[in-house]
Amino acid sequence: MATLGDIGVSAAINILSAFIFFVVFAILRLQPFNDRVYFPKWYLKGLRTDPTASGAVSKFVNLDYRSYLRFLNWMPDALRMPEPELIDHAGLDSAVYLRIYLIGVKIFVPIAFLVWAILVPVNFTNSTLELASKIANVTSSDIDKFSISNVPLGSQRFWGHVLVAYAITFWACYVLLKEYETVAFMRLQFLASEKRRPNQFTVLVRNVPPDPDESVSELVEHFFLVNHPNHYLTHQVVYNANKLAKLVKKKKKMQNWLVYYNNKYSRDPSKRPFMKTGFLGLWGNRVDAIDHHMSEIAKLSKEIAAERDKVANDPKSIMPAAFVSFKTRWGAAVCAQTQQSRDPTIWLTDWAPEPRDVYWENLAIPYVSLTVRKLIIGVAFFFLTFFFMIPIAFVQSLASLEGIEKAAPFLKPVVEKNFIKSVIQGFLPGIVLKLFLIFLPTILMIMSKFEGFISLSSLERRSASRYYLFNFVNVFLGSIITGSAFEQLDSFIHQSASEIPKTIGVAIPMKATFFITYIMVDGWAGIAGEILMLKPLIIYHLKNFFLVKTEKDREEAMDPGSLGFNTGEPRIQFYFLLGFVYATVTPAILPFIIIFFGLAYVVFRHQIINVYNQEYESAAAFWPDVHGRILTALVISQVLLLGLLSTKEASHSTPFLIALPVLTIWFHMFCKGRYESAFVKYPLQEAMMKDTLERAREPSINLKGYLQSSYIHPVFKACKDDEDEEENGENWENESVIVPTKRQSRRNTPVPSRVSGASSPSLPEAIQEHPKPEKDGIVN
Repeated sequence: MATLGDIGVSAAINILSAFIFFVVFAILRLQPFNDRVYFPKWYLKGLRTDPTASGAVSKFVNLDYRSYLRFLNWMPDALRMPEPELIDHAGLDSAVYLRIYLIGVKIFVPIAFLVWAILVPVNFTNSTLELASKIANVTSSDIDKFSISNVPLGSQRFWGHVLVAYAITFWACYVLLKEYETVAFMRLQFLASEKRRPNQFTVLVRNVPPDPDESVSELVEHFFLVNHPNHYLTHQVVYNANKLAKLVKKKKKMQNWLVYYNNKYSRDPSKRPFMKTGFLGLWGNRVDAIDHHMSEIAKLSKEIAAERDKVANDPKSIMPAAFVSFKTRWGAAVCAQTQQSRDPTIWLTDWAPEPRDVYWENLAIPYVSLTVRKLIIGVAFFFLTFFFMIPIAFVQSLASLEGIEKAAPFLKPVVEKNFIKSVIQGFLPGIVLKLFLIFLPTILMIMSKFEGFISLSSLERRSASRYYLFNFVNVFLGSIITGSAFEQLDSFIHQSASEIPKTIGVAIPMKATFFITYIMVDGWAGIAGEILMLKPLIIYHLKNFFLVKTEKDREEAMDPGSLGFNTGEPRIQFYFLLGFVYATVTPAILPFIIIFFGLAYVVFRHQIINVYNQEYESAAAFWPDVHGRILTALVISQVLLLGLLSTKEASHSTPFLIALPVLTIWFHMFCKGRYESAFVKYPLQEAMMKDTLERAREPSINLKGYLQSSYIHPVFKACKDDEDEEENGENWENESVIVPTKRQSRRNTPVPSRVSGASSPSLPEAIQEHPKPEKDGIVN
């Protein structure tokens, strides 16, 4: 168990690591050849160019010593941009993501003052742990004297913890209520001021029923011309182009290698580059690298052309789904938020993701298989979560002083030295856990993709929810349970069964020392390492040296990355959980958490302004999930405190905590009913206002030309010809609607068709209600 000295050593190591990261970053960001790595967002916006050589700045190295003296200027620069400008610059998703860190500061700074003023004196002015160490042989550290463990059983001092728990709950709920109200207003304001985007007019239709007489495209067009005659505009069916996309990706990779070998040959024309055709070039036939890649590219081009024709002409390649676009936002909102058919399992409609948010591979998954996929992934995640606890507990036990001495007895003289002992107990467990979880986000993202979500935003939100649950079960509960079992095993064996709950009650707050070390590793040094961007830096320079020939190649070599909501948000939520749980148990942990929130806010604000290029814009659709997880952490802390006090024989004060989870859940339901609709529905009033303003400002807009190519699969876009030029200037709002059909049984069509020439025999009354059209086939 880490002592106060061990935590001091860990703090020194992590603070020094963070300072080194900041200094290295400050030096690297000033070098002209790194400018595209640390300011890629400005290049993508066309607002920045490569630094030119001058008296103080050469082509590669900045020689101006004065710029190095201001190496921390990036911090105030990151805070200088006001939030409205930040939203215009980076989008609402990025701005609201930063507000999560601010919420942590708003909640925990007042709480820290409160608990340090009330609970720390209440806990510290006791000698319970000293007596327990003599009687029950329970180990503790100096920092545990500040915790609830140091309060004697049945003490009236527990009333202080109950009252502080109420104060924490009311303050957190107040902050969250104001924040929910603010974010909901920001979202509606953002949607009202947002420029025209294809997803505002488009819905995704899935589970289109099969029809023997019409293709999917004809069926979709006919259905929406009949059921949305005044608003339907155009549609784009969904193709299964996954194989084609893989071929295109493979061709791009071959082209990159061809560029590499051409560059190599141009530097030394006397030596022709050769390669082996086997795995990783380690074995196989030795061939001319340039000729080999040119022949492979030509072969792939033929395969791509054949596959493209197959996808375009084979009915089996067309999925029973389509992107349907409307003439107005109002029409799209009505369609996306209503049931289209008597059968609620067909013609399923929902808002289409914006084109850059679409995860095209999953559009080819049959809708009927999604339920089975969710069941499979649910079972897989269950086993991943609970079986992952075993290696985590094993590795953490080896990362302790006792574990190392047991596994390698010959190291005992070394690890018993004071400094080495402090490093092992105060630094090693946190870094081992951090490294052990490094591949988890990738695994969870693969699970989400298999589950069938059709947008990048939904993929990240599902991965984030699973990551949060995994952190709670394995990192939080797992560390407490396994830690208690390993560290207090001797006490359990020699105690009676009635004493075991008391020992657990004492052991739970003792894990605060482990979490403090983990916060410093992950939340201090880890956040500082984020700004260094070591991986993108290396990749950019490798690409720049081997592949870049043109300015376009140089732009493609930049890898600005994005927020990574699936990894960043669960990390934030884990610190909310630790803060709420330990605020009344071990208040000493709060300053470490506050430093994390403040430091992370500054770092990620800088990254959002200068680096990250967000892949999509969901207008803060993730906020209800964030709000729900913060309240979940609050409820967990209340339940754990209730269980902890029940082991401390505080029968007079403990029952008063029962109301807290009930009040918190009620508050969540209130916020859900009051504000959540702003994040899942689009008000028809707002849609009509935007449509009216757009008509007034741009009366002759060719919306069909704008929309009909927006949701074409990316592999087709390069080959798509310019179409519908003759429609420029047409007043599409006043077009007549023609409803052709090839269907022989027209149960869904209550009007005659020009193509079939007969009416539906199943709906004679409906047909009689429609007067004869003025022109053949025109619906009045």
